Amino acid sequence: MKRTNYQLPDFLDFDPDLKKDQFLWKACKPIHVQEKHGDVEIEIPFQKQIRSVDIHPDRGTPRRNFMFKLRTYGEGIIRLGIGFGTEIFRDSEMLEFHRDLKTGNLKVNSSGQGWIVKDSEGKLRAGINEREFLTDHWSDLVPGPEETFDLSLYPDGLNEIRLSAFDQFFPARKDAFPLAYVEEDGRPHRTTLSFHREPDEVFAGTGERFAGMDLSGMTIQLKNQDGQGVNSRRTYKNIPFFLSSRMYGVFMHTSSFSKISFADHSTRSVQLLCEEPALDLFLIGGSSPEEIIKRYRMLTGFPSMPPVWSFGTWMSRMSYFSAGEVNKLCDRLRDEDFPCDVIHLDTGWFRKDWLCEWKFNEERFPDPEGFISGLRKKGFKVSLWQMPYIAREAEQYEEAVKNNYIGIKGEISERSDSNFSLHEYAGSIDFTFPEAVNWYKNLIGRLLKMGAVCIKTDFGEEIHTNAKYFGMAPEQLSNLYALLYQKAAFEVTREITGGGIIWARAGWAGCQRYPLHWGGDAACTWDGMAGTLRGGLHLGLSGFGFWSHDVPGFHALPDFMNSVIPDELYVRWTQFGVFTSHLRYHGTSKREPFHFSNVAGIVRNWLRLRYALLPYILEQGMKTVQSGYPVLRALLFHHPDDKICWHIDDQYYFGDDFLVAPVMNSRNKRDVYLPEGNWINFFNGELVQGPRWLKSFEVPLEEMPVWVNQNAKIAIYPEKMESTDDYKPDKIITVIVDQEFKGIWNSEAGHLFKQSNL
Repeated sequence: MKRTNYQLPDFLDFDPDLKKDQFLWKACKPIHVQEKHGDVEIEIPFQKQIRSVDIHPDRGTPRRNFMFKLRTYGEGIIRLGIGFGTEIFRDSEMLEFHRDLKTGNLKVNSSGQGWIVKDSEGKLRAGINEREFLTDHWSDLVPGPEETFDLSLYPDGLNEIRLSAFDQFFPARKDAFPLAYVEEDGRPHRTTLSFHREPDEVFAGTGERFAGMDLSGMTIQLKNQDGQGVNSRRTYKNIPFFLSSRMYGVFMHTSSFSKISFADHSTRSVQLLCEEPALDLFLIGGSSPEEIIKRYRMLTGFPSMPPVWSFGTWMSRMSYFSAGEVNKLCDRLRDEDFPCDVIHLDTGWFRKDWLCEWKFNEERFPDPEGFISGLRKKGFKVSLWQMPYIAREAEQYEEAVKNNYIGIKGEISERSDSNFSLHEYAGSIDFTFPEAVNWYKNLIGRLLKMGAVCIKTDFGEEIHTNAKYFGMAPEQLSNLYALLYQKAAFEVTREITGGGIIWARAGWAGCQRYPLHWGGDAACTWDGMAGTLRGGLHLGLSGFGFWSHDVPGFHALPDFMNSVIPDELYVRWTQFGVFTSHLRYHGTSKREPFHFSNVAGIVRNWLRLRYALLPYILEQGMKTVQSGYPVLRALLFHHPDDKICWHIDDQYYFGDDFLVAPVMNSRNKRDVYLPEGNWINFFNGELVQGPRWLKSFEVPLEEMPVWVNQNAKIAIYPEKMESTDDYKPDKIITVIVDQEFKGIWNSEAGHLFKQSNL
């Protein structure tokens, strides 16, 4: 559809021809403000507007009054909401309030020019402005402004975040509304609210966004779908949370289709649209990005700590098809000294490839318990793929239909040999139905009792929307489905194995509680690698703490299954994976390092380095579960006042001390930005002072642009490991990265885990 460059059709989704039964109702000046049970309630009249791209009030239609509510949670969070015939503040699976979060008591007083809202500590939390604007009247050519809702909010008691009350050319030509709702077919249907945007304000977050770091100038749709790569607007993980460079965050507490215009339709506004007759927002303040995201986690939950073994190497491809094949590759990994902890079985362990029945193929895996036990004795744990959709030919189909365990769609495909689409399956497991949840937990529980340690909760971005579900309408369930699905798998895994972990692709607010998530089906290309990193950086700015990706990308180009992966890409993506919270090789063809004989020695060194860094990674993991930090962090986490860092999407912090700049080209060079601080090159010990750019910085294939904060103390495991079974915490040493440091390969510990013949 062509853009009209008018707000009603382009952002508020009006019919461009204005022929549908759609009307805008705009907030006017409040008529009453009161305290009630610690909250502040603001009674607001809404005025119907004539159906036109120009905004003119329909004065022949009576106004409708609705209640707008404010509530505080401690010193950094304000909750604001309104319901048009619906409940205002609702509970949901997204919310997991931290025990330290307490609702406050707000007090309201008239200021003579509006109302002032303060908390019990006397801090300013909101102001309703009704002052008269200065004018020097000389013309009636253009009428004066219409009534509006002019509200300022102070989530931290200091920083003013104002609704966008006057984003207009003249009164009839508005580009944003501070608060309004759209009536469709005679009932309230969707709600919009806008914040004023400062000229230099930039934004990040909203989940796994494959765009650049600054989202200004974009309109983001919050609707999960199969991303089918990492280089488009489609994405697996949409999170209704964003971070502003003005040090505030916004969490839209909804699972309905929503969208956000970041200074796109209007450069003066951040506009929110929720496809519900209600709006429930948390406005979060703080002195740093970490503090804001920590408060977001206090609302929606902190990540839990994955088990130690999960931080080792995972080996996979699509797929291994027999116990013999797996045993052979595991023996070779050990014989050729590639450390590895996990073997993942993707789609090929069933009776028929892609036909998910939660049972091993009896011919190819005749003794699954013995198979898993045998691998375990060699130091390998087993992870298993599955999905939440039931095929008509699946063994469980009749049982699922009879007991309403799945939402049944109208048309059922004859196929189950997947083309990566849920629409080939008969129905989605109904995780809103407690009996279906228990049924699903029993299915995967049997696998975990056999000895599997992790379930790959693949898919879940979409559901069959033309089906009926027990607990909610498909429109609300579709985005939330990932959370319910992953919660079920995580809970039964932790119950049976003692280790809380899944391997998940989809995501919504709250999914960060159930690590871990990976970046989806990237192309095995440099741009696939770049898009993957951008997605991980934005996800880390959206509350997620642990994250991984397929090394060296999932699918080949141009032949999806069969194109040869370049050695340079394999090495560079390995390096990127080593400096990620979790490291997994996976894709449509061979991924094992011994198949890349020209660079196998380089890869072996990097995997040994990964295991040497295990103590440091575990330290950073523990920090992640207690703070607002992810393990892999955008530079702006540590340098929020450096405007350059709000635009860098190809570098990152790995924990507190490592600054990592992956090489994403075959030229063995790249530009690197070192922010403020003293930085020591991790491989040659060179000291460089920031802030500065290193243009065309050259780095050989066996190394990587990695710097460490001067005088950082890095916990290192000084002995080689085959797997984390060899890990003994009492053997950890500390490497001080100071001016005496000559590079990790040349350090006291380096020769113990580095192969001599690179």
